[in-house]
Amino acid sequence: MLTISARLRDRIIAHARADHPDEACGVIAGPAGSDRPERFIQMLNAERSPTFYRFDSMEQLRVWREMDDRDEEPVVIYHSHTATEAYPSRTDISYASEPAAHYVLVSTRDPDLAEFRSFRIRDGVVAEEDVLIAPE
Repeated sequence: MLTISARLRDRIIAHARADHPDEACGVIAGPAGSDRPERFIQMLNAERSPTFYRFDSMEQLRVWREMDDRDEEPVVIYHSHTATEAYPSRTDISYASEPAAHYVLVSTRDPDLAEFRSFRIRDGVVAEEDVLIAPE
């Protein structure tokens, strides 16, 4: 189960809506081994595409080094789908390289509703998990 604050959930949704019609992407870091998402890191979709996202390699290297320096890890890796449901695509599954991370997807296909879902992706296997919105 992913436990996340309403503030962090709202920031993910706001980023997804702001970048629409392109996919948005980013990370929420937390203390290593804690499974606690704490530090929101909005990243650039290097593809600037409505159907695909990719972290900019230099930005990703900088962010991952910064997390290492702060004894953090990527607790949540998020991105948006602009025209389809919030479910990992085959490409998303093939690129999932952090087995301990929660993969959050937000669909912005309906401007009045943000579909927010979380998954674990390990060895190409997708498992949806419950999301608990924690009080601040």
